[in-house]
Amino acid sequence: MSRASQPANAPVRVMGVINVTPDSFSDGGRFADLSAAILQARRLIADGADLLDIGGESTRPGADAVSEAAEIDRVVPLIRAIRAESTIPISIDTMKPVVARAAVAAGATMWNDVTALRHAPDSLTTAADLGCDVVLMHMQGEPQSMQDEPHYDDVVAEVAAFLAQRAESAMAAGVARERIWLDPGVGFGKHRIRHNLPLLAGLDAIVALGFPVLLGVSRKSFIGALDRGDLPADQRVGGSIAGALWGAQAGVAAVRVHDVRETVQALRVWAAIEGAR
Repeated sequence: MSRASQPANAPVRVMGVINVTPDSFSDGGRFADLSAAILQARRLIADGADLLDIGGESTRPGADAVSEAAEIDRVVPLIRAIRAESTIPISIDTMKPVVARAAVAAGATMWNDVTALRHAPDSLTTAADLGCDVVLMHMQGEPQSMQDEPHYDDVVAEVAAFLAQRAESAMAAGVARERIWLDPGVGFGKHRIRHNLPLLAGLDAIVALGFPVLLGVSRKSFIGALDRGDLPADQRVGGSIAGALWGAQAGVAAVRVHDVRETVQALRVWAAIEGAR
């Protein structure tokens, strides 16, 4: 499923998000029930998702930690159910190697780690052993405290340097270069306006590192801050699409979104206009 070897003009992929948690910032636990999550997976696939990202632990600021066993109980049944009826690539959004192993055994094909394989001593070796695609994301601090006092002298340069270093560490541990994806971590340990906007403006520096880039701006709080203050997450769709289109223009490989149908349509129109130039 790796896109690293695909041509630079390959279509931007759309990763649909399913949070099987009771405390997700974006959907308030709507898909914590397995039957609801399965229906949502079917809906996202029908809406045009190229990949699905399954998460069993919220990483919103201040979220409570979840045990390995509880996280596995949340994600594995859904992954198995999706795999029983679809070949769509599935990403497991977790920082825990044990959860990643269980998810890949159930049918996941990508490990999306907000800690860039730093959470556990065996994260790097586990990624190498699994042989799946791996997303290395930048996050300053920990999920519980990452928004307390984020600081950067040059957010683009620092994020790019971190991601380059983590990619080198992953390869040194045995992860194949073509399996590595990078995520600048918009909203993770960054001030809503002061850091996220320059980071998005400088996306080309992240893309220039030579790895496929996954961009997640969907429903992030900076969108509400730019509009009318603290808008609820489900009222940030327009800004989410704007961020996805900006990422497409910058050359990202995929966008991680909650609103799949709208994003797929926007990217299709954007690509058609680009193709007509």
